[in-house]
Amino acid sequence: MDAEPAPAFVALAATHAGSDTLQRRRRLAQAAFFALFLLAPAFDLLRFDLTEAQLWFLGQRWSLGIDAFRAGQIGASEAALNILWRGFLPAIVLIVVFLGVAYRWGRLYCGWLCPHFSSVELLNDLLHRAIGKLSLWDRTRTPRAGRTPQRRWWPVFGLSCLLLGFAWAITALTYLLPPAVIWGNLVHGTLTANQARFIAIGTAVFTLEFAFARHLFCRFGCAVGLFQSLAWMANPKGMVVAFARERARDCRTCEPPEGSACDHACPMRLHPRNIKRMMFSCVQCGQCLQACEHSQTTQQREPLLQWAVGADAVRETLRQRRAELDAARRD
Repeated sequence: MDAEPAPAFVALAATHAGSDTLQRRRRLAQAAFFALFLLAPAFDLLRFDLTEAQLWFLGQRWSLGIDAFRAGQIGASEAALNILWRGFLPAIVLIVVFLGVAYRWGRLYCGWLCPHFSSVELLNDLLHRAIGKLSLWDRTRTPRAGRTPQRRWWPVFGLSCLLLGFAWAITALTYLLPPAVIWGNLVHGTLTANQARFIAIGTAVFTLEFAFARHLFCRFGCAVGLFQSLAWMANPKGMVVAFARERARDCRTCEPPEGSACDHACPMRLHPRNIKRMMFSCVQCGQCLQACEHSQTTQQREPLLQWAVGADAVRETLRQRRAELDAARRD
């Protein structure tokens, strides 16, 4: 009879399977939110119609009652209450909840929902298949097991940038003008000059951004990501990627000869074993944890990276500070 596998290795294999399940769930969440992003204007879930100067939300006209006040249908007090309850209060609640999530868990929206980051990850993979890099500006290749760059993926990458740029341009326009009108004009070739100009310029801008600057935009140009990062950095108990530094020597045998499986897996081109302030733009996608688990599990060892939150995150921050001080003393 075959010998039973060691319990520790079985546990490690189960952990790796759980990591794969987590990534599948993240991909499903990204796909669902991307579909929502594209279809929201068509179902009046969220859009601002410039032709009517009207905000639509969840299929309903969202009005502050200003027109009714001008027409003398409501008084000043009722108009002020409408502005407070239907304008300021929903905006404040949305901002507080959004930043509250970021304060606790970091840029969770970016890594799990953001349609732009979904596009970034797709294009990263296609470009890597073409040249072995995740960005045109990378100086060296990013090794990934079992993959050899093939030039035949270049046209796929270029066409994907163009199609995503077009999709983003026309979707942006449907958030401002009636989607039925825009799509009808597009299908029948009757776009107005301004509509055609908007789509053409938008497609060109988005295509260039996707091809050349998608990482730079996520890290330095996105206000949504910036405010999430600022909220996260202000919380010492916020979720971080913790590194078992006492076992750092195990990294030496991580995917030899290149090593650094977690670095190679990060779509934001970060170094997950670094201190928190150097992980400012981390999107909590968990791909570094998955890569570490896979590498260490194949060697029948516990992973070196894991998420830490609350008191565990504080301890990780203190360990990082001690490591910095020790390095400074050695220098």
